[in-house]
Amino acid sequence: MAKESIRQRLINLMYLVFIAMLALNVSREVLFGFWQVNSKMQESNNELTYGNQEISERIRLNANERGGRWLAILNASQTADSLTSNFVQYVEELKQQATAKRKKRDPELTDYNQMDSSESLDDILFEFGGPSPVGKDFINRIEAYRDQIKGVLSPVNEDFNTVVNERFNTGDENNDVVNASGQTVDWLEYHYEGFPLIASIAKMSILQNDALQTGNDVFNILVGGEYRGAAEVNEENYFSILNSTKQVYYQGDTFDSEVILARKGRTQNPNEVELSLDNRPLASDEYTLIPGGVQLKVDNLSIGDHALTGNLVFLNEGVQSIIPIQQTITIVNRPNTAVVSADKMNVVYRGVDNPMTISIPGVPDSRVSASAPGLQAIGNNQYNMRPASGREVDIKVTGRLSDGQVVNSSSQFRIKEIPKPTGFFRGNSGSFTLPRSSFEKGIVEARLEDFDFDLTLRVISFRFRVPNQPSFQITGNRLDSRSINAMRNVRSGQVVIISDIEVEVTSNTTYQMRQTSPISITVN
Repeated sequence: MAKESIRQRLINLMYLVFIAMLALNVSREVLFGFWQVNSKMQESNNELTYGNQEISERIRLNANERGGRWLAILNASQTADSLTSNFVQYVEELKQQATAKRKKRDPELTDYNQMDSSESLDDILFEFGGPSPVGKDFINRIEAYRDQIKGVLSPVNEDFNTVVNERFNTGDENNDVVNASGQTVDWLEYHYEGFPLIASIAKMSILQNDALQTGNDVFNILVGGEYRGAAEVNEENYFSILNSTKQVYYQGDTFDSEVILARKGRTQNPNEVELSLDNRPLASDEYTLIPGGVQLKVDNLSIGDHALTGNLVFLNEGVQSIIPIQQTITIVNRPNTAVVSADKMNVVYRGVDNPMTISIPGVPDSRVSASAPGLQAIGNNQYNMRPASGREVDIKVTGRLSDGQVVNSSSQFRIKEIPKPTGFFRGNSGSFTLPRSSFEKGIVEARLEDFDFDLTLRVISFRFRVPNQPSFQITGNRLDSRSINAMRNVRSGQVVIISDIEVEVTSNTTYQMRQTSPISITVN
């Protein structure tokens, strides 16, 4: 070969420089393309994230308002949202780790020309001989998300599973793929090793987009299936209710309630009606078809409960849907007197709270009022009566019926005093025998025997009398030193009297109790 001239050498050098410059221009264009792809993917990811949040909120509201199958949908959507959010966040952390050094000089990562090296990501995902532990975890995370997100839908959706397998394909069972030259290479190396950083970041953004789109697909499949099912009129979507114009119907009233379907909107009249009242089929003039149900027109129902049964039949595109009806209608006498009863006795006692229940059958508590001297309302038909002066008390009751009519009633109760207490000493009452040694530590008590109220009585004072000595008043409920000394002169067989026992009711100290019965003790 002839030796190249200096001129030829210069031409060859210029050619090499030209080729290098051309390659440099192509490289910049490619880097700019990857940068654009990454920017667009990030915008799309933000939009998908917002859209998924909106669907999730709609599902939550429907679950709270409707329950039923929406609760299962909420459960599945929350699982899908958690899987997707965790996976997207994991990939984002990998991106942040790979661009950490670059962001120190370029926080917004807009200088894509400087992101042409693969070194920063290669150091994370690879080591000598293949993928690093982080790289292997990256593949495992992709495969775990792929398998778990497919398990959210029940029953299995084969079309959805096919799309998911394509989006998150990581090669064969060994994570190998075949390249353009027909060679078998590792999936991670094929997609990420040696690529410019901006290209790998763009691929990871696309991976996040695939996950967010997959989560969105799950939401749409769940919600779309429920909306399609909810559009049909059938027993699963609707139930019958009795819509009454008033709470209670009285004998002689026209029963004009409506049997309707409990669901959104009244849009379709029944195609067929099969109704029975107490097993008697209703005639056509006893009801009228209305959107979503029927309005009953049944006269002269007897007092008591009546069973309304049957079916409302609807046609949906030629398919018959049968809505069963099982309702109870209660007819009561029109009230004209109130029911007032003392909970523990047929009289009321002065000095204590007498519990009472006051109501009018068929009239809500909120429409019943009662008044009398010493009567205090507690709530739920419950009252306390603490009588003042007099021997009788009248309780006046007023009730407003559902049709606006007013019912007035009055009940009279006798007022009695608290019974006379019985005196006790060391657990004994009346006349009994005690040894002299039992007096010193004994306690004087007063009890209400055979009285329905649990009242606590406190002994304030009493009079103590021994034979052949003047009596004296003792304050409190125990013998004092004077009485103990007096007991030394009492002989066996003599009688000691405890009388004038003054007591008070601890819950009502202003009430004047009747005289307590005395105690007669024979000393032995």
